[in-house]
Amino acid sequence: QVQLVESGGGLVQPGGSLRLSCAASGSGFSINAMGWYRQAPGKPREMVATITYGGTTNYADSVKGRFTISRDNTKNTVYLQMNSLKAEDTAVYYCNAPKVVVGPFRNLEVWGQGTLVTVSS
Repeated sequence: QVQLVESGGGLVQPGGSLRLSCAASGSGFSINAMGWYRQAPGKPREMVATITYGGTTNYADSVKGRFTISRDNTKNTVYLQMNSLKAEDTAVYYCNAPKVVVGPFRNLEVWGQGTLVTVSS
């Protein structure tokens, strides 16, 4: 089974920075686009940023200019650099791979377990 493992979350003051990582593990798979989503208490999960295999990115309006998504295809890892953090960025952040190819005619959507980011003074 393909797994996505997030790391890098924690407590940071407003205006601070954090860098999240998401590493894919397993064997016999290939990953296309990847993304970061977040879910704040009492709110639905929302898209934060996505990136294609070739590096094309897309961001939620609320994080444009502050967050940067990137990936290292040789390491099967995607990153989210978060700068100028605000209290409203507090959420559990989830890594997502919507189309993981694991065999002929077999694709999977895979989610990580999440990492908590708390922005507070």
